[in-house]
Amino acid sequence: MPELKEKYAALDEVIARHKGEPGALMPVLQEAQNIFGYVPKDVQQIIADGLGTTLAEVYGVATFYAQFSLEPKGQYVVGVCLGTACYVKGSQKVLDKLAEELDIPVGRTTPDGVFTLNATRCLGACGLAPVMMINDEVYGRLTPDMIPEIVAKYR
Repeated sequence: MPELKEKYAALDEVIARHKGEPGALMPVLQEAQNIFGYVPKDVQQIIADGLGTTLAEVYGVATFYAQFSLEPKGQYVVGVCLGTACYVKGSQKVLDKLAEELDIPVGRTTPDGVFTLNATRCLGACGLAPVMMINDEVYGRLTPDMIPEIVAKYR
């Protein structure tokens, strides 16, 4: 699988470029996620070894910051806003219906790799509450009964 070899080679170059710099872990993790699309355990171990730190430290940073994903993201990333305006207008019920419809818990990806379901904070569309995004498409004024039809468009 040459593509994977190229990704690991690119990761090695990133580590070599940042090794010895103060605060190198964050930029290396960011570039690793850009290369692989997520930061799996083997990549975290390579980063730890390459930067002379522990897997625990790499894992701690990768799990502390929401920008990092430890598993591959689906083709469609679904984010349901749980900010105040959306929550008050029923976004939790929308999120629960999505979890049921996709048959995955929040924060996970469907086994076929099509959908990733996330709870988010304010999406900046409070006037349309409750709101969700599927990739770059915004859906507003949602009710749980709208979810099956919306999901069907992406299946």
